[in-house]
Amino acid sequence: MFIIIANQNDRATRNLVIMWFANFFVAGSMTMVMPFISLYIETFGDFSEKYVQHWSGLTFGITFVSAFLFAPIWGHIGDHYGRKKILIISGLGMGLSIFLLSFAHSVWQLLILRFFMGFFSGFIPMSQAFISTQTPKEIAGRVLGTLQTGSITGSLFGPLIGGILADSLGYATTFKWTAASILISALLVFLTKEFRLEAKKGAKAHYSSKEVFRHIIKNPVLLTVLLISALVQVAHFSIQPILSLFVSELHGKTNIAFYSGLAFSAAGLGNLLMSRNWGKIADKHGYIKILVILLFLAGIIYLPGAVVTNIWQLIAIRLALGVAIGGIIPVRIAYIRQEAPLTMQGEVLGYNTSLRFLGNIIGPLLGGYISGSFGFSAVFISTSALLILSGFILLFSMYRHPKLIKQHTA
Repeated sequence: MFIIIANQNDRATRNLVIMWFANFFVAGSMTMVMPFISLYIETFGDFSEKYVQHWSGLTFGITFVSAFLFAPIWGHIGDHYGRKKILIISGLGMGLSIFLLSFAHSVWQLLILRFFMGFFSGFIPMSQAFISTQTPKEIAGRVLGTLQTGSITGSLFGPLIGGILADSLGYATTFKWTAASILISALLVFLTKEFRLEAKKGAKAHYSSKEVFRHIIKNPVLLTVLLISALVQVAHFSIQPILSLFVSELHGKTNIAFYSGLAFSAAGLGNLLMSRNWGKIADKHGYIKILVILLFLAGIIYLPGAVVTNIWQLIAIRLALGVAIGGIIPVRIAYIRQEAPLTMQGEVLGYNTSLRFLGNIIGPLLGGYISGSFGFSAVFISTSALLILSGFILLFSMYRHPKLIKQHTA
């Protein structure tokens, strides 16, 4: 028995290290192009600022429409047939999609390719499910927080590298380099060895989608956590597609891609500093309590963004925001690991991912509309309000169902 456990621990550690680097390359690649989607649109023609803001929101959000539709399907397939194959397909599909983006010459071509890309956009959430089912629930927060530092580190360097490449080589060439980087992630997955921890004695080997859905509905706190995934993403992504335009307003056009990358990376640095620590704290004190604290903290930090007057103030706020936001994802997934049986976790996490993608759809559209109609400051105010509202919703659910907070499912 000891030898079996030791072998499992060795495989789990090896897989964690490999997926850390795979997430590093995926997150770095995705954020290499994220800061200049709006700037890329400007190269297609002489458009008004409102037109660019509108299409930035659309092209940024359209990826998550297809991702929203397919995330639970990928999760269900992963529960039945394994996640390694899906991770490889996801990496190859994203790489091809981003490579084709370099040949876009109109907003419509960009929109269609971004939509196609969404079918394969669940690499990082799927890798979290992959590692989660190999991790004892008592240390899930710490392990998943460690895994997230891979994507955080990638997202920290990605915008900076992307900004430098875009300023020096152009946007099309940057897309090609990004595609090559994502293909490395797909190749790394081949090195992993897939396994799951043994389910509790008497537990079912497989669950139907109807049974998974019923399990979620029966736990109001779990349902609330999943729904809040969407609200958090609406808040966080409302500023993403227009951030480079806001940086341009604060700093001017000089080296705009680089400074946009710097603003994006500041949040990644904050994430990196605290993500694993938030996971450890939540393992000890409870996932829901820490989630409530993080939601309120993030909402309060976002508010001063409405009154910044220079780029360095914005960067400081993004850094502080990253410290708070960094714990939300690993703590939330660790809670799901605790509440969902191993053999249905992929699909439950698929619903979580799907709701996150729904937020990713609404957020950029909402941010583009608010900034176009009321200015950039209004986006920060609305974002802050949404995060604080999410904190109150989860706090209410926690006090209404206190017994469910202590519930553990093996």
